[in-house]
Amino acid sequence: MEVIILCGGLGTRLREETEFRPKPMVNIGPRPILWHIMKTYAHYGHKDFLLPLGYKGEMIRDYFVNYEWMNNDITLQLGKPESVCMHGCHEEADWRITMSDTGLSTLKGGRIKRMEKYVKGDTFLLTYGDGVANVDINNCIEFHKSHGKMVTVTGINPAQRFGELKTKGDRVLSFQEKPEHATRELINGGYFVFNRRVFDHLNPDEDCDLEYGPLEELAHKGELMVYRHSGYWGCMDTLRDTEHLNKIWSQGKAPWKVW
Repeated sequence: MEVIILCGGLGTRLREETEFRPKPMVNIGPRPILWHIMKTYAHYGHKDFLLPLGYKGEMIRDYFVNYEWMNNDITLQLGKPESVCMHGCHEEADWRITMSDTGLSTLKGGRIKRMEKYVKGDTFLLTYGDGVANVDINNCIEFHKSHGKMVTVTGINPAQRFGELKTKGDRVLSFQEKPEHATRELINGGYFVFNRRVFDHLNPDEDCDLEYGPLEELAHKGELMVYRHSGYWGCMDTLRDTEHLNKIWSQGKAPWKVW
């Protein structure tokens, strides 16, 4: 089952960092937050990653193209480049990563649609490139299979700055991205499960979004369900968020480290 991780946005609220790198490449400890997200999915057996790139996407390409060199022991002889010997030791050897430039200004729906050709099965996973959580991915998938609807979104508390979900039981009645007056309803925490039929509701145009439009319409049609997550969730939205995530990582208290 492929995992799409959205990596193309500008990250304007974290300009202190994103002026120099894409937000998914901002570090928690010695590794980019993107790596932390991938480690969570890999822990549950999902290691086929699709990365739609945009802003400064070449930095993400470089990171993974050079991953073997930077994360294995190597022996080389100067003057004889053919004599390089790599001693495999990292734990990510079975990850499969597909990276595609989906445009600098393309919104999320367009980026997802442009990755459609790499999704082989009837179901795929998707999340944002700036949020870490200890969501049980496989439980979320089983929940998705149980209800038979098109989309499952992970819902978390409290509602503050993000997409608000109004629910009745496990059914999402409405989806409102960044409401002006937040309530105590669940919010969109990412970590989606999609049936590939969702591609019929997207187009590859730059102005095709995910939350504004498609998810609102699917909620109205009864095709959007919520997987309730009461555990840890944290995002890297501001410099303060980044400092907090790094602090708890350095203390050895990162709740999202399930691997």
